[in-house]
Amino acid sequence: MKIHDPNPKPGQTQTRILIENVYESRAVPDDGVAVQMSLLFFTARPTFWARASKIAASHFHTLAGARPRPEREVLLNPEAWFVKVVYTLFLRSHSLDSYLGYLSKNLTPSLAFEVIRRLNNPKLGLKFFELSKFSLSVNHGVWTYNFLLRSLCQMGLQDSAKLVFDYMRIDGLSPDESVVEFLVSSCAQMSRLDLAEKILDEAHHCSEIRLSSFVYNNLFNVLVKQNRVDEAVCLFRKYVGSHCCPDSWMFNILIRGLCRTGAIDKAFEFFSDMGSFGCSPDVVTYNTLISGLCRANEVDRGCYLLREVQSRSELSPDVITFTSVISGYCKLGRMGEASAIFDEMIDCGVRPTAVTFNALIDGFGKAGDMSSAFAMYENMLFHGHRADVITFTSLIDGYCRAGHLNHGLQLWHEMNAKNVSPTAYTYSVLINALCKENRLREARDLLRELKWSNVVPKPFIYNPVVDGFCKAGNVDEANLIVAEMEEKRCAPDKVTFTILILGNSMKGRMSEAIGNFNKMLSMGCAPDKITVDSLISCLSKAGMPSEARRIKKIAYEDLNLGASSMGRLPHFRANAEIPVAI
Repeated sequence: MKIHDPNPKPGQTQTRILIENVYESRAVPDDGVAVQMSLLFFTARPTFWARASKIAASHFHTLAGARPRPEREVLLNPEAWFVKVVYTLFLRSHSLDSYLGYLSKNLTPSLAFEVIRRLNNPKLGLKFFELSKFSLSVNHGVWTYNFLLRSLCQMGLQDSAKLVFDYMRIDGLSPDESVVEFLVSSCAQMSRLDLAEKILDEAHHCSEIRLSSFVYNNLFNVLVKQNRVDEAVCLFRKYVGSHCCPDSWMFNILIRGLCRTGAIDKAFEFFSDMGSFGCSPDVVTYNTLISGLCRANEVDRGCYLLREVQSRSELSPDVITFTSVISGYCKLGRMGEASAIFDEMIDCGVRPTAVTFNALIDGFGKAGDMSSAFAMYENMLFHGHRADVITFTSLIDGYCRAGHLNHGLQLWHEMNAKNVSPTAYTYSVLINALCKENRLREARDLLRELKWSNVVPKPFIYNPVVDGFCKAGNVDEANLIVAEMEEKRCAPDKVTFTILILGNSMKGRMSEAIGNFNKMLSMGCAPDKITVDSLISCLSKAGMPSEARRIKKIAYEDLNLGASSMGRLPHFRANAEIPVAI
C-alpha cells in the first residue's frame, strides 16, 4: 500500500511505498505478469495510490532467492527498488526480452549505471551494458564507461576493456587521460603490449584526447619493472618527440632500466640525448648512472660522475651519490679510496646512513682489517644508527675470515640478545666457519636452531655439515641431516647429492651410493664427471662391474656427460628404467 510521510517537508509531497513480503505458495516463478506488476508499481506516479499484489511481491522474492520474511519493509526510494528488480531479473535470466518495451521508456543512464555497479561482476556488467546500449538505446555516461573500463582491467579482461573503450569513442565521448593511463598500464602489466600500442595509436588520432608524459612514464615504469627494457626503448623511439614531450623523469626510468640490465653504454646515450629534448639531468639521473657503473665494477667512472655533480652549481650530491661510490670501492677491496670518499661525505655535511656504514664494515671485514671494521661499527652507533642483521653478519664473516671464530660466536649471541633475527646467509657464514675448524657438533646445534626458526633453509647452509660428517666417517648423521632438510621442504642440490654419493662410496656402502645417484637423477640434478668417475671406480673396486657399466652408460650415453647433460636430463628421466631410492 501507499502511505504518506507523517513529517513531510514544507511545500513537498512525499510518498512512501509499503510492501508486504508475504509468501504465497501459489506464486508461479515463470509468470512474468507478477514482475511486470512490480515494475509498474515501483514507477507509479506519486499522485496515485498504489497497492502491490501479494503474489507480485512473493514472486519477486522467489526470483531474488530471498527467504520468506513476514515483516513489512518500508522503502523510501522507489528508484532503488526499480534497480533491484532489474538487477534481479537480469541476474536470474541474463535476459530482459519480455520487458524491453517497458524498460526502454523507464531505464535511464543513471539507473543503468546503478544496475551495472550492483552486479559487481565485470563480465555481467559488460553484458548488461551491451543489452541496454543496443536493445534499449541507453546513452551511457562517462562514469559508466570509466567504471566498466577499470573493473574489467582489474579482472584481467583487457580485450573487453578495449571493446568498451571503442564503444566510448563511437558514442563521441572522450576518455580522460587518467583512464587511458590506467588502461595502457594494465595492458602492459598483463603483457598485452600490442593492445597498449593500439590504444595509444587511437588516442593520438583522436584530437579530443591529450596525453602527457605521465601516461608514458607509467607505461615505461611497468615495462622496466618487468625487465622488458628493450620494449620500453622501442616505444620511446616510436612515440616520444612526435606525440609526446619527454621530461627528466621519463629519461630516469629508462636509464634505470638500462643500468639494471648492464647496458651502461646505451644508458649514457640517453643521458647524452636529454639536452636535445630540452631536459636536464638531475641528481636522480646521476645517482642511477653512478650506481650502474659501480655495479659493473667501473667505480672510477662513477667517481668521475660524482665530481661532475659537485662541479654543477644547481646540483649537490646526496647520501645515495656518495654511498654508491663508497660501496663500489668496498666491493673492489679499495678501502683507501672508500674511506677518503666517506671522509669527504662527512666534510660536505651529508649524514651517512646505515647502508653506508654496512658497506664499509663489510669491505674492511673482507679485507681482513677487523680493527677498522669494528671502529666503523662504533662510529655507526655514535651516529645514532642501530646495527641490523647486515651489520652483524658482516662482522661475523670478517672475524671468521680472520680466524677469530670465537669473536664471531660472541657477536652471534649479542645479535640474538638484541632480537636481531639472522638470515640464511648469517647461518651459512657461521656454520661454514665451524665446519672448517672441525667443530661439527656446534655446527649441528646451529642446524637444530635453524629447524625451529623462520628462516627459509637453503642447501648451501646444510652442505658443509653434511660434508663434514661424511669426511669424519659418520654417514648416518649426514643422511639424518639431509632428511631434516627435506622435512623443511629444502630439496638437496647437486652438491648435496655429490657429497652423499662420495661419502657412501668411500665407506663401501655402494647400494646407498647408487640410491643417491638414482634419486639425484629423478630430481633433475645432473652429476658432474668427478662424481660419476668416483662412483664407477668405487663400484669396480667393490666387485660390482655390471653396476659400474650401467652408471657409465647412463652418464656418458644417456646423459651425454661432458656436453649438455642438463639439456638431455628430462628425456632421460622419462625413458630410463632405473629404480629410484626414496
